[in-house]
Amino acid sequence: MNDFVFCSPTRFVFGRGFVDRTGAEVAALGAKRVLLVYGGGSVRRTGTLQRVMSSLSAEGVETVELDGVRPNPEVGLVRTGIELARTHDVDLILAVGGGSVIDCAKAIAFGVPYDGDVWDFFSGAAKMGACLPLAVVLTIPAAGSEASASCVISNDALSLKKGVSGDVFRPRLAIMDPELTFTLPQYQTAAGVTDMICHICERYFGAVGAVPVTDGICESLIRSVMDAATVVRDDPTNYDARAAVMWVGTLAHNDLCGCGRDRSPERRAGGWESHGLEHEISAHSPQVTHGAGLAVILPAWMRHVWHANPGRFLDFAKGVFDVEPVDETDEAVADAVTFAIDELQRFFVSLGMPRTLGDLDVTPEDVRTWLVTLRQNKGERFGEFMPLTLEDARAIYESAF
Repeated sequence: MNDFVFCSPTRFVFGRGFVDRTGAEVAALGAKRVLLVYGGGSVRRTGTLQRVMSSLSAEGVETVELDGVRPNPEVGLVRTGIELARTHDVDLILAVGGGSVIDCAKAIAFGVPYDGDVWDFFSGAAKMGACLPLAVVLTIPAAGSEASASCVISNDALSLKKGVSGDVFRPRLAIMDPELTFTLPQYQTAAGVTDMICHICERYFGAVGAVPVTDGICESLIRSVMDAATVVRDDPTNYDARAAVMWVGTLAHNDLCGCGRDRSPERRAGGWESHGLEHEISAHSPQVTHGAGLAVILPAWMRHVWHANPGRFLDFAKGVFDVEPVDETDEAVADAVTFAIDELQRFFVSLGMPRTLGDLDVTPEDVRTWLVTLRQNKGERFGEFMPLTLEDARAIYESAF
């Protein structure tokens, strides 16, 4: 096990009806006026927004609203939120939603104290510094942004989707009420579960070999969320299964699954190849749900790279699917690994996720465009498990159609 630094400062308030505790929890942080950030109509239709606002009002906490956050949040709305927060002198940013809303809120939180344009952080022109405190009411378990040190924002003008990292913008508070997820469409639930599994796999398949304690956590979380997601698919209001999905989403991306798995204690484990490849797809086609893109890209990446370290993929096959080769021949190893990858993709498809990129209404002609911005974001070579060239990336994209 390598050295590591693990930071998890978020206070988790997890349980039935706990959305109604939002006001008391936010007030306990000392907030008097908050910028309330949310997305489309679902938080209104379900009554979640009204419950949050009533809870805040009961504690004397004033609200300023910013709505309209889209999937793959865009920097233009972040800039609007920064100006609102400054104009109204808010002292906390409160996100009500899933990963897109939370990432938008994070960017607002670290953009408010900065004198320049917030995109400077994503372009590398500025380093992370001061940040307003951030709280979250989670409504869509998926990205794990409610406890992560990650923030991903799109810039439509540049056709770029870029991320930054920093413990300074990890949320101080996460209200997690599984009952809020009962009305989630199956497609959103499935995309979220896919993203969780990918967050774990990005760390599991890094440059470091076996780390038994952390590997066991990773494998257990994947098995747990697969079991729970299958129950939710057939019984959307099963509280225990919804709670399991919600909690796995948090643990998948708060860096617990990377402890001891990187050569640098301060760095996030893994090469994040699948995320890098998918980000180009949803940056150019924002209508593509991130998790749906990953459902296609992760298995395609696995099939392209497993031969670089078959032993690691055998660990995955055994730990997640209880599959072992019948002997040590190359053919038996290939059969076991291929079976595990196929099983993972079959699971994604069983939840309603796409099997091919063509199912996402993109075409092979789009690959050339993706490679242009992939080079800008990742350079000529990127990743850890098997460092990818742009030709590798092309082959993975093309194999996914």
